[in-house]
Amino acid sequence: MKNRLSTGATIGILGGGQLGRMMALAAHRLGLNTHIYCPDENSPAFAVTPHKTVAAYEDIAALTKFAQSVDCVTYEFENVPAQTAAAITEAGTELFPSAKALEISQDRLVEKRFISTVGIEVAPYAKVDSQQELDIALEKIGLPAVLKTRRFGYDGKGQTMLKTAQDVETAFDAIGAQPAILEGFVPFEKEISVIIARDQAGHVAAYDPAENVHQNHILKTSTVPGNINVDVCETAKSIATQLIVALDYVGVMGVEFFVVQTNSGTQLVVNEIAPRVHNSGHWTQAACLNDQFEQHIRAVAGWDLGSPERHADVVMENLIGDEIIAGMKTTESNTQVHHYGKSEIRAGRKMGHINRIFAKKGVN
Repeated sequence: MKNRLSTGATIGILGGGQLGRMMALAAHRLGLNTHIYCPDENSPAFAVTPHKTVAAYEDIAALTKFAQSVDCVTYEFENVPAQTAAAITEAGTELFPSAKALEISQDRLVEKRFISTVGIEVAPYAKVDSQQELDIALEKIGLPAVLKTRRFGYDGKGQTMLKTAQDVETAFDAIGAQPAILEGFVPFEKEISVIIARDQAGHVAAYDPAENVHQNHILKTSTVPGNINVDVCETAKSIATQLIVALDYVGVMGVEFFVVQTNSGTQLVVNEIAPRVHNSGHWTQAACLNDQFEQHIRAVAGWDLGSPERHADVVMENLIGDEIIAGMKTTESNTQVHHYGKSEIRAGRKMGHINRIFAKKGVN
């Protein structure tokens, strides 16, 4: 083990949103402290730990002081600036997952190349840095296609669908004329994801795949078990294992897939990887003894992983915007409600989620 933490040790978390909040809660349950670093003084994660730093991610002095006050550092989002990650490691503090995972996942082009190098199927893609390059890429890939910024896109932001020649004329300007990637449209039957963890000793544990439904590009529900046959489930776990091992990754990672029906059978295409705990893994809080947040803390703390086994069937539903109001009033006996503690309700903002559990088939 590189860095096995003892009770009372402190894990630094970059990012103070709901994922950081839930990681902190999981750590505290295990007798570990957390220190949240975030530039937003209203971060919801600040409410669950007394240790916080409010400073910019580019503030090297603050980052150095933060890194030297904790026993290791992790993060809740993949857009941690490169200089932030460098400041942590230069202060002599271990960062989990590594800066390599950040570098690959922050850039859609780099990510696609990495996944392809591992030998895993992705959508056809091409680098696009200008309108001229977009025209050339479309000659190879064709329509329909999706143009995405290479960096900082999530929940449908930073991307535009191309269906017609008229769409093409305005597409590059529509994404802000930024470095981009063109992806061929994948005619998928459904979207699924695997939450997978790897510890410092190299042991891997994968949760059951979830079937995901999006509304307005935002995840709405994750259902486990989904309408996914056993072979597809095992293949998805196998691909996720290949990726997490190839990254020499420590922590929890989300892998998103398109399920495609072809003449030769069902095909899995990797859409993207997320080097962090993942929205589509929130169901584990109600349906597993060790949820994804505890699993991540165990991994970065140098502990053995917990079991990913599922003891119940479950549907996770995101509460978006003012849905949180009705969600908090539910009286369903099979429901577990999570409120993220965000002070302002906004349209399209993730405010909380609900896990509805059902008896697992074959279990009384």
